[in-house]
Amino acid sequence: MSMFDGLKNVLGINQDPDGDAYIDDAEDEIFAGGQGGAPAQEYAQPEPPQQRNKVVNINATTQLQVVLVKPERFDDASAIADQLNAKRTVVLNLESTNKEVSRRLIDFLSGVAYANNGQIKRVATSTFIITPYNVDIMGDLIDELENNGVFF
Repeated sequence: MSMFDGLKNVLGINQDPDGDAYIDDAEDEIFAGGQGGAPAQEYAQPEPPQQRNKVVNINATTQLQVVLVKPERFDDASAIADQLNAKRTVVLNLESTNKEVSRRLIDFLSGVAYANNGQIKRVATSTFIITPYNVDIMGDLIDELENNGVFF
C-alpha cells in the first residue's frame, strides 16, 4: 500500500472496485404496458396527519335569547342590565311606567348598551329594543322611524 492509498483511506476516498459497485434494482422491475410504461407496482404516498382545530367561536355557539321586560320602577334597572351583560336582547316596554322613571331607565340602559358596544332603538312610542354588539337590527320600520325623527 502506497502513501497515496493510505491518504485515500484516511479521507474516505477508497478506490476499491468491489466496494463502490452500484447495483441498479430498477432493471429488474416489470413495466406494465411494454416499453416506457409506468411501473406495475404503485407506491402509496403517506397521508399527512390530520390536524384537529380546537378553536371554537364562543359567541357563535350560544343561543340568542330575547328578554321582554315591563319595568314598574327604577329598581328594575339592575336586573335589565344583567340581561344585557349576558349578551341577551332586551325589549323594553315602558307603557305603564312613569315618564320620569322611563327617562332614567333609558339613560341608564343606554349607558349599559354603550359600555357593551350594543345599540338601543325605539320601535314604538314607549317600546325600545336594546341589543348586544353581536346582534344587528334590520328592517323597514327601523329606517322609517329614523327618517321621521321619532327617536328620542
